[in-house]
Amino acid sequence: MLELSILSLFVAAGWFWMDTLQARDAALDAARRACDAENVQLLDWTVAVRKLRLGRDEEGRLRLRRTYEFEFSDTGNNRIGGSLTLLGRQLLAISLPLLEPPPANVIRLH
Repeated sequence: MLELSILSLFVAAGWFWMDTLQARDAALDAARRACDAENVQLLDWTVAVRKLRLGRDEEGRLRLRRTYEFEFSDTGNNRIGGSLTLLGRQLLAISLPLLEPPPANVIRLH
C-alpha cells in the first residue's frame, strides 16, 4: 500500500509540473501578444507566478487559477509591471497599466 501511495504522489507531482510548464507557456504567449498589441517591449521574455489557487470554470469544473507578473517597457529605458490571470490555460484578465506618452525628447529604443 505504501508503494502505491508513493507512486501516486510521483504521478501527481509529474502532472502538476507538466501542467505548470504548459500554463507558463500560455501566459508568456498572452503577455507577448498584449505587449505587441500595445506596441511596447516585453522585458526578459519571462513571466513569474505571483498567486496560485483553485477556481471554477464556466462549466463548474475545478481548475488551477494562476496569476503571473511580467515587466514591459514603453521607451526601452524603464520597467513597468503588468499581470495576467489564467484559469487552466484560458486567459481571464490581463493588466497593462495606462501608459503616458513619453516626453518629446525621449527616443524609443524598439
